[in-house]
Amino acid sequence: MSLRTEKIWLDGELIPWEEAKVHVLAHALHYGTAYFEGIRCYALMDGRSAVFRLEEHLRRFSDSGKILGFPLPYTIEQLRQATFDIIRANQLKECYIRPLALVGLGEMGLYAPHNPVNVCIAVWPWGAYLGDEGLKNGIRAKVSSFTRHHVNVMMTKSKAAGNYINSVLAKNEVKKAGYDEAIMLDAEGYVSEASGENIFIVRSRKVKTTPLTSILPGITRDSILTIARDKGYEVVEERFG
Repeated sequence: MSLRTEKIWLDGELIPWEEAKVHVLAHALHYGTAYFEGIRCYALMDGRSAVFRLEEHLRRFSDSGKILGFPLPYTIEQLRQATFDIIRANQLKECYIRPLALVGLGEMGLYAPHNPVNVCIAVWPWGAYLGDEGLKNGIRAKVSSFTRHHVNVMMTKSKAAGNYINSVLAKNEVKKAGYDEAIMLDAEGYVSEASGENIFIVRSRKVKTTPLTSILPGITRDSILTIARDKGYEVVEERFG
């Protein structure tokens, strides 16, 4: 998968892909002080394109910044327009969208309240997260030895870049063991989520999933539960082992 496209939106400007750079002393590179979103744009049957729940993703993006204490320097409306602009600039009908905010160059050390927050939005073609074969034939998952963050350890309601070291370790562990994805347990041994997805159990028209205790409020998760209820499934949000 190539990430390269023609343009990236960076701090209010559409710039060539190869010019989208940050300084090696940016705070985020040293302390993980960045936050992001993962959004999809889909090609529709009528030839148009549609971004999946863009408003909710950008609102969560903004909330992540407030939770971490490094708020966005742009409004939701500005970022919405920037998203449309970067998709059009790269002439993509369907793509993955990655907004990223990072604490940039300024003071070093853990406390750097005056450093600027740089924001970029990149887009590129990206197929199914676990591959087309995974969609067709299913995947093999393994419980990881790494525990999901507890709410008293990390701000689990923010999509903070630093949180995902936990996911990287879990993913690498199970891939080396020959599996496709990691199932992560919470600090009390209940199923939390996968390294990058929510987990659902579907049986006898009942859908069960982890409540919003140790997990990020998933927008796709919310969509699945809404559709399940609309189709007459019983939805249960409770911890399970």
